Amino acid sequence: MGETIVKAEGKEFAMERLFDATQDQVFAAFTKCEHLQHWWGPRGWQLTTCNLDFRPEGAWHYCMTCQDEAQGEFFGMESWGKAVYQSIDAPNSIVYTDYFSDAEGNLNEEMPPSDTTLIFEPFEGGTKVISRTVYDSEASLQTVIDMGMEYGIRETWDRLDDYLLK
Repeated sequence: MGETIVKAEGKEFAMERLFDATQDQVFAAFTKCEHLQHWWGPRGWQLTTCNLDFRPEGAWHYCMTCQDEAQGEFFGMESWGKAVYQSIDAPNSIVYTDYFSDAEGNLNEEMPPSDTTLIFEPFEGGTKVISRTVYDSEASLQTVIDMGMEYGIRETWDRLDDYLLK
């Protein structure tokens, strides 16, 4: 329904996009493995592990695996992450800390964690999603930008848009 608007400034990475689905549908897409497995990750990547305990102090431990041979050296690569929920106001917002992790859920201390607030607002017959992610420093934000985070998240939200239209 819309294009993902991205802005990186200082220690903050902000995004927003309008989706053609109800607030409840979009919120559910972010909070249930049965939905996440269809859209989480950039094109060519599949959510191959999804363990979700959706409650304050609960966690989402997941793995994205590149299944697209055309992506060369990334083919077969796994990317593990862990989100620890701080607060949930269904279906309006989710606040969590996001970490890089390993398959056992141990946090990767060499990669910067981030604090994210997701806001879901009814807007013109659809839902506007606003994401604000704050890192501990400008250098930490630059590290994940250099890894291709902006491209990856744009593709991820494009996949969410496609999924919600089905």
